[in-house]
Amino acid sequence: MKIYKIFRAPEWAALQAEGETAGAPVDLADGYIHFSTAAQVRETAAKHFAGEDGLVLLTLDSDRLGDDLRWEPSRGGQLFPHLYRPLRLSDIEADGPLPLGPEGHAFPDGLA
Repeated sequence: MKIYKIFRAPEWAALQAEGETAGAPVDLADGYIHFSTAAQVRETAAKHFAGEDGLVLLTLDSDRLGDDLRWEPSRGGQLFPHLYRPLRLSDIEADGPLPLGPEGHAFPDGLA
């Protein structure tokens, strides 16, 4: 299954420079890296990144993360993917801009 991570440009640049990251400030505070499914990522963007431009959307394959990825209840009891190890640049299948449009973030075509 594809899962998604939204990073601000400096967080993405740090991951590219270092090769791995413990995540964004919220990830550091919680002790794991937060991800969203295709069905959850739009709400995540609206709730946590409202009005922010210059974001990057990362795509990963959940199966490649092994036992370090756990599905845990969060917002509204939904199960969210949480990674309990550093995120490695090699984990990422694709990355692309997540621009801010007039009605919120403009997600790629085909993303639920």
